[in-house]
Formats: sequence, structure tokens, C-alpha cells
Amino acid sequence: MSDERIRTVVATLVEPTAHKEQKLRRLQSTYREAFEAAVEGGATTMTAVNDIVTPYDLPYQAKDALKHHVPQLLEDGTPDLNAAQPVRFTNRAATFDRSAERTHEFCWEVPQPGRGTNVWIPLAINPAQRNWWDQLLAGDATAGQLQLVHQPRHDRWELHVPLTLPTPDTDIDSKSCTPVGFDVGEAILLTGCALRNGRPVDPLLVDGGRARDLHQTLRTTLQRLQERDAAAWRIDERAAYFRNALGDEIETATRRAVDYAAGFEQPVIVLEALESLQEDLDVGPHLSRRLHAWAFDRLQTRLADKAADAGIPVQYVDPAYTSQICHACGHIGTRPEQAEFRCPNDDCWVSVYQADINAAANIAGRLDPWGESCPWKTGQR
Repeated sequence: MSDERIRTVVATLVEPTAHKEQKLRRLQSTYREAFEAAVEGGATTMTAVNDIVTPYDLPYQAKDALKHHVPQLLEDGTPDLNAAQPVRFTNRAATFDRSAERTHEFCWEVPQPGRGTNVWIPLAINPAQRNWWDQLLAGDATAGQLQLVHQPRHDRWELHVPLTLPTPDTDIDSKSCTPVGFDVGEAILLTGCALRNGRPVDPLLVDGGRARDLHQTLRTTLQRLQERDAAAWRIDERAAYFRNALGDEIETATRRAVDYAAGFEQPVIVLEALESLQEDLDVGPHLSRRLHAWAFDRLQTRLADKAADAGIPVQYVDPAYTSQICHACGHIGTRPEQAEFRCPNDDCWVSVYQADINAAANIAGRLDPWGESCPWKTGQR
């Protein structure tokens, strides 16, 4: 079970002076050169990246970030060097200061190469994210890899900081709680299923047609832009549009999901423990696939957010075989069609079942009120 949540706070760097602006642009340019050299050099290990980027005049936090980032990109395929790249820093660059006496309360110490060369720049934060910033500075949240992003069309700099936030502990009554499992899919964007006495009750299905159309349109749009050799900012702009549009679909789906769960007595939302992307979405030839994966991850993230706001506990379970076994008897079944699950056990009351509801029921069924994934064993084939 995961007891942490990943959130990303975004702040705008406030009107850097000409001198600081020059430092930011030099940092961006040098980082870009080092990044391209590492990619073109086929650096698939941290040691290989280190050998290439060491001569570049970059702060150590940026070099260390490149050591992790480039091998991962090359593992996924050759990245598009024409696309814009944020300047990445390890979380050792997460040095902030706060003072209520300043116009802009929060400041960030921007890493620079060399000793004693860092510069402080005020940050304009999103008021809706103030609580997360407070947790970061109080030590209750942990920063991940920072990204310094330049928005050329608006001529501004943004700082993106993924945070790991603890999930508040909530006592669960093992005798009266209602496990509500949620499965993330494509045709059905989100499927919820509550269990009473081990049997599914009034499932929720949120159609994924709009999200699927957005994904397909993005794929076509990117292909056309690449064929036209479009500017990097243009690709970034369209990617941001689709990401925001998908975000709207996700907000609607997760709001419905929490409302659904809240309708049961002492609900506990149960999710699969999936690897998080931490909202790290790179622009490049693999953007379409990564945006699709990002949407899956984002669904669970926002669902956990809204559940916490509603006071509904969330627990995570082992995702293995949730879509392949029968929720009633545990036998491995078949899916002759995407939405259809068939149980081969003649003694089971399930013969044909909606596949997404079956998966959601399996997820709910693995809840252990003490916070661990229940052991499970498939039936005999």
C-alpha cells in the first residue's frame, strides 16, 4: 500500500532583473547543449552521461538530473532534439525562503555553476497551492526533480516542483467499511464497484470516448506538425492544449467517482498501486504514448486528492491479475472482447461479466482494513 501522494506545484519567477535574466538564459542554453551532446552520444548509463556533461558549465544539481533523465529517454527511444526541454534539477535544488514581509512571500535559490554564485528570485505562487508550499517549507512534503520552464510566447519562467505528500492516517472499521474499487481503462475511462458481502453493488461506469478522441486527435496533430517541421513552441502549445483538455475530463470523472463512493456506508476507496509518472510529460516523438500513460496516472492522483478532501480513506493494492481473474471464484478467465469477461469455472455463478466491473470488483476485494493488500490465489484452470 502507498501512503504518499504526488502533487506538482507551479510558480512563476517574478520579473528577474536583466542580470538574473541573463543568467537564466545562459543556464538554459548550456543545459540544452549538454542534453543534446548526451543524447547524440548515446549515453545510456549514468556514467556515460557523466563523462559527457562534466565539462559543461552547469550546477551539479542539473548535471545529476541529466544523468537520470537521458538514459531513461534513450530507453524509450530517440528523443526529438528539436523539442523544447525544461532545465531539470535534482531535489537538492529545492532551496526556498519565505517571509511575510515581502511582496512575494516565497523565493527560490536558483542554482548556478560555481561556489557562491546562486541567485535568489521571488516566486508568484498559485494561491490554491499555498497549503502544499507551506508543507514543503515546513518539511512535511518532499520535493522531487525540479523543472525550470521558459514560456517563450509569454516571455516568462516557471518553476515546476513535484511534491510527495503524506496521506493522513484514517482508522478503518473492518466490520462496517465498504470497499469501493476503481479501475482505469480506455473505452470506459473509470469504473467503480462497491462490494457488499463480497458481491458487486451498483457499479459506476464513466465513458472514455471523449478522452479517447482527444488522444487520437493529438496523435494526428503531432504527426502533421512534425511533417511541417513546426517550431518547438507550437508543438508545446498544442501538447498543453490536449493535456488541459484531458485534465478537464479527468476532473469530471474523478468528481463523479468520489460522489459515487460517498453514497456508501463508511466507504474506503481502493486503487491499484501503479508506478507514478510524477506529471513528468516530455515533448517528443513519444509524447502521444506518454500523454496516454500520464492520463491514467493523473486519474488516480486526482481521485486520491478529491477523496482526501471528502474525508474518504484511500488504500492501494497489488494490481496483478485484477483484469484476468474472476472476482467471484478467482479462476483465470478470458476476454474474447474488450468489455467482456468469461469465467471458465462451471461451478461459479459468473459466466459472462462486464470486464471493467470485474476488474474493479477484484481491486475492491483486495482491501485489508489494516492497510495491506490481501493475499490472493487464483483458482485452478
